[in-house]
Amino acid sequence: MYDDLIDSSDLSIARKSVLPGTGFFLPDTLEDDLEAERTEAALEGADVAVVADPDADGLACVALIREAYGDVRNVPDPDAGSDDSADETGSDAAVLGADEDPLETPEPTPHSVALVPASPHDVEDALARVAEHADDGIDLYVCDLAPDRYEYVEAELDAALETAERVAWYDHHQWDDEVAEAVREAGADLVVGDSEEECSADVVFRSLEYEFNPVYEELAAVTRDHDLWLREDSRSDDLADYAYWTEPAEYVEVVREYGVDLPEWVQEFITERRVEKEALIDRAVGRSELSEIGGYTVGITYGRCSQNEVAEAMREQGADASVIVKPAGSASIRGTDAFDRCHEVAGRVNGGGHPKAAGCKPDIYDDMLDYAHHWTSRGAVTKQVILEAFKEVVAEAPEENETDGESDA
Repeated sequence: MYDDLIDSSDLSIARKSVLPGTGFFLPDTLEDDLEAERTEAALEGADVAVVADPDADGLACVALIREAYGDVRNVPDPDAGSDDSADETGSDAAVLGADEDPLETPEPTPHSVALVPASPHDVEDALARVAEHADDGIDLYVCDLAPDRYEYVEAELDAALETAERVAWYDHHQWDDEVAEAVREAGADLVVGDSEEECSADVVFRSLEYEFNPVYEELAAVTRDHDLWLREDSRSDDLADYAYWTEPAEYVEVVREYGVDLPEWVQEFITERRVEKEALIDRAVGRSELSEIGGYTVGITYGRCSQNEVAEAMREQGADASVIVKPAGSASIRGTDAFDRCHEVAGRVNGGGHPKAAGCKPDIYDDMLDYAHHWTSRGAVTKQVILEAFKEVVAEAPEENETDGESDA
C-alpha cells in the first residue's frame, strides 16, 4: 500500500473528518514492536516507571511524580517548535500520542522517571512491558487508568509486582469494588478518587509524600477543570489541546517549567492548530442527530473531532447525553446533570468510564469491509449498537427506583 493512501495530513477537512489517521492502518504487530522498543529505551537506567494515559490528566501525574523524584529536564527549544506534520491516530486510545509520528524513534536520553504511555484498552500490555524491560527494584506508578475486569490485568500486574519494589495505582474513574479489592490484594497501593470531585492529578498530588510548590497544585486544579468538564478556567482547554497535539515529553516539561500559563510560543502553536480543530468540530456538529430514548434526548454524530466541544454543542441543542462515533470505531459518550449513567452505557459495548464521561469500542468489526462500511455510512452500525445500549440502561432505571422505594418503605 502506498504511504500517501493512509497519510491524511493533506486531505481536505471533509475527507479528514470521516477517515481515521495514519496510526489506525499500522498492523498491531508493528505497533507492538515499536512500543516494546520505546519502552525498553525509556526504561533503560530508570528508577521509576509511570504507566499513564497520555492526556493532560495522565501527563500531569507524570509531571508531579517527576517533581517528587527530582527528575528535572530543560524545556524544549522553542525555535525547534512542535512536530505538527504527523497525522492524528484517530483513536481515543492514543498510545502513540494524538499527533505523534507512529514510526518516530524513541527519545534518545531516558528520564530517571520513565513514561510508559497506555490507553484504558491496553494497560495490561504496558504493565507487561515494564515487567520485561525495567530493572528489578524499580518504583512503578499506574495513573489515570482503570481496568474493567481484574482478569484483564491479573497476570501482567503479578509480573510487574515481581519486578517492582512497589506499585502505586492512582486513578479517579469508576472502579468495580471487586476489581479494586483484587488489585489491592495483589499488592498494589490503589487510591481511587471521587470521579465527581477529583482528577487523577488531584489523587497523585494528595497521595505522594512530598511538599509540592503551589504551581503543581494549580496544575492539578486546572487539569481537573477540563477533565471533569467544569469549564470554569479557560486555561484548561489550552492544557488539553496542547497535551493532545504535542509529544508527551514536551508537554510534561513545559508545564513543569511554566505551569498552567503556557508560554507565547505554545499559545501560537495552539492557535494555529485550532483552525483545523474548529473545522472538524463544525463538520461533526453539522451531521449530528437527536433521538428520544425513554424520556431522554440523546445526540449522536460521527467524525474525527474534539469530542467534548461537539458534545457541548449537542447539549446546547437539547441533548441530555451525547455520543461521538469516531472513524477508528471507538466512541465517546458524554452526559449532563440530567443523564449521569454514561459508564453504564459504555459498559454494555466494551467500554467504561465516568457517570458523565465514558468511552467504548463496540466489538462489531470483523474485517476491513466492516470498517469500509463504517466510514461510508458514517458509523451507522456503531450508532445503532450504542443507542440500543442507551435503551437498555434507561429501561432498567424504573425497576431500580421501584426497588429503592420498597427499601425505603
